[in-house]
Amino acid sequence: MQKVVIHCLKKDETIWQGLLANKQVDLTFAEHKSFPLDADLYIDSLFERDHNFFEVITDKPVLVNALAITGFTLPENHCRFNGWPGFYEKNGIEIAGTPTQLKLMAETLDLLHIPYQKSTDVPGMLAARVVAMIINEAYFGWGEGISSKEDIDTAMKLGTNYPFGPFEWASKIGVHKIVELLYILSEKDDRYIPAKALVEESAKSK
Repeated sequence: MQKVVIHCLKKDETIWQGLLANKQVDLTFAEHKSFPLDADLYIDSLFERDHNFFEVITDKPVLVNALAITGFTLPENHCRFNGWPGFYEKNGIEIAGTPTQLKLMAETLDLLHIPYQKSTDVPGMLAARVVAMIINEAYFGWGEGISSKEDIDTAMKLGTNYPFGPFEWASKIGVHKIVELLYILSEKDDRYIPAKALVEESAKSK
C-alpha cells in the first residue's frame, strides 16, 4: 500500500480523500512537523501561504501548491500543482515543473492512479492564468458600472457553462491570490494588469 502525507486546510481533507478514494492509499494529514518520513508522496496544498512544510524531505516526491513561482526555484524532488479551490476537485491535478521534476511526479502519480495534466512551467500554469484573466475582466466591467456582480456571474455561467461565475471564482480562490498572480503576469504582458476595483477589493480583504 502506498503512503501519502498531505498538509492542507481541514476543510480540504474530504477533497483529497475523494481524489485518492479506492486507490489503496494509506493517507495521513499532517498538521505539525511530526509527520511520517517514510511516505511515497508528500503534498503541501498550503505551500504559498505557509512556506515549505516538507522542506526536510529531499529523497521523496513532494507536490506543492505553487502558482506564483516556477519549478526552477524548487528542489528537484518537488513539483508544482494548481491548488486553487475549484481546480483539482474533480478532474485531477494540473502539474508543472522542470523536465526532471515532471518525470518524477508523473511516475509517482501514475503509481497512485491520481489523474493529472502536465502544464507549461510558467507562473499560473494554464487554468489559473485563464481564470485570473476572466476575473480581472469582470472586475473591469463591474468597476465601470456595466452590471452587478450577480448578473455577470449568471451571464458567464449561462453563456460559457462554467461551474462558477468570475466573482464566485474570486471568492473561492481569494482576491489577494488573484491580484498577486496578475501582478507577476503583468510584468511581461500588460493585458494582466489588475483592475482597479479588484486591487481595491483585495486591499479591503486583508
